Amino acid sequence: MIAVTSMEADAPSSAEISKAFAEGRADSLAQAYQRWSNLVFTLALRALGNRADAEDVTQQVFVSAWRGRANFDPDSGQLGAWLTGITRHRIADRMTARSRELRNSEAAARLAEQRPTTVLDDLTIDRVLIADELEQIDDPRRTILKLAFYEDRTHPQIAEQLDLPLGTVKSHIRRGLLHLRDRLKEVTGDETSR
Repeated sequence: MIAVTSMEADAPSSAEISKAFAEGRADSLAQAYQRWSNLVFTLALRALGNRADAEDVTQQVFVSAWRGRANFDPDSGQLGAWLTGITRHRIADRMTARSRELRNSEAAARLAEQRPTTVLDDLTIDRVLIADELEQIDDPRRTILKLAFYEDRTHPQIAEQLDLPLGTVKSHIRRGLLHLRDRLKEVTGDETSR
């Protein structure tokens, strides 16, 4: 016979955690994390083969689950199964991002092979100027612009990821682009770039 510790006896059941999670009780998020984070992390690590990516996916899964808890119905399934479904989506998102990063790296390598390294064309200079000016912008605007233009995120995806209203994201992007345009005019002295 296996002795049950008092902590195990006091731990809520999966069904109790699922019900509390659906009701939006804050302590249920910690309980869900304690119960299923190892499963989520293991699935992500096996699929991605990278500990840092698996940790990021695990965090994203629980943040997404909490934000989308209104879509979870404990009567139609277990919270662990629902979290597993979210995990599969986040793993797919990460693999897509990896593919995009690989394509970008390969394209950059091909360009580097095609061009002499000592020649800087206008496009390269513009990219360096934009990257430098982007670093001068305060957050969250800088982060929003990077997500939009370096990671190809849509406005709704950025709003969800940063937990900001969609209108705020759009406003930051517009103002950030206007700021960059004005700064580039000052730096390059070009009055025609409108």
